[in-house]
Amino acid sequence: MPRPADTPDGPGWHGFGAGRAGKTRDMTAHIRVRSRSQGTAARLIVLVADVLALIIVLWIALYLLGANRSNEVVGWIHDAATWLAGWSYDLFTFSREWLQVVVGYGLAAVVYVLIGHGLARLLARRQVV
Repeated sequence: MPRPADTPDGPGWHGFGAGRAGKTRDMTAHIRVRSRSQGTAARLIVLVADVLALIIVLWIALYLLGANRSNEVVGWIHDAATWLAGWSYDLFTFSREWLQVVVGYGLAAVVYVLIGHGLARLLARRQVV
């Protein structure tokens, strides 16, 4: 006696259960596949954005704590943060210098994180097959 096509022993069975009217559904069409290189590119973008923001936030913390600017490490972090936030530092002016530093540099850090994570999400979503 031949086996029906929609039973676990039949050729049309995929193990996902029966759909309407006893027909099987092929769920493999709904599975998203992502290769390692596609995920790696998105992770790399996030990593770069986070490192840039970390440098800026580190400078804000060092400034607020009154770190010695003649120290080489503090000087390097200050120079890197100033270069990264050069476009945003004088965007707003405040009478208090600490507020100027927090807002001017902080805005750049937030923008780097938002753009980096947004690009990574867009790249990851676009490269899903």
